[in-house]
Amino acid sequence: MDWKEISGKTVDEAITAAMLELGTAIENMEYEVIEKETSGFLGIFGKPARIRARIKATKQGTTKKFLEDVFHAMGIEATANVNFDEENSTIEVNIDGDEMGVLIGKRGQTLDSLQYLISLVVNKNSDNYIKVKLDTENYRARRKETLENLAKNIAYKVKRTRKPVSLEPMNPYERRIIHSALQNDKYVETYSEGEEPYRKVVINVKKGLNDKKYSNNNNRNYSGGGYRKDSAVTNKNYKKPYNTSKSGYNKNYSADYKKDYEKYKESKEKKEETIESV
Repeated sequence: MDWKEISGKTVDEAITAAMLELGTAIENMEYEVIEKETSGFLGIFGKPARIRARIKATKQGTTKKFLEDVFHAMGIEATANVNFDEENSTIEVNIDGDEMGVLIGKRGQTLDSLQYLISLVVNKNSDNYIKVKLDTENYRARRKETLENLAKNIAYKVKRTRKPVSLEPMNPYERRIIHSALQNDKYVETYSEGEEPYRKVVINVKKGLNDKKYSNNNNRNYSGGGYRKDSAVTNKNYKKPYNTSKSGYNKNYSADYKKDYEKYKESKEKKEETIESV
């Protein structure tokens, strides 16, 4: 807000007049004394006090004024809603308007740059650092969800191929999203490498897991087929007659049957001869 020059018989009266004109309390106003009152000779030809005063520039006001100037320079019709959380020293700004894609930019780069400029403005001559959060059309939440899904998909690929994957360069905020999304994963780890603004996240299998040997199932048991691949059943002698003898030898049913049949015929012939002789 611009300075206003105000007069009074005394400095105190000038300050009171300034508060009334600006419609604010003294703690929200800043002023400078231009000239103190003078009494003159014998109280004649005295001069009143003069001050200049204005409402203190609040963080919200400074942010709003800066963004309005930016919107005007860019030819954009938009409104900035500014909230200052004094307890947490945070300014949250949400911009409403049409075609906000211009302010977001590629992967939010324009929005991040504008957020950085606001941070410089509000922290100029400030005793305590104030954090700025700038958003429009819920872009920050949507971008966070996209990065979390990306992290999980890349982690799955790393587990399958057991090879590290480097993501595209990201700002510190987006890198933290990737790290947080995979911090509880038992099989992959994340770390950043490179220098700003090209610093990027790498997703890799945790140390030690790459050296682990996995079975290729060459010795699998095939219970359904009734055999075991490494079993002695694969011996060429498996076609031998099955051993059912208590004595442990292989009984040949064909040879034994012939012998029994010959004995049977011989016995029958003898019985018939006996009957005929009688």
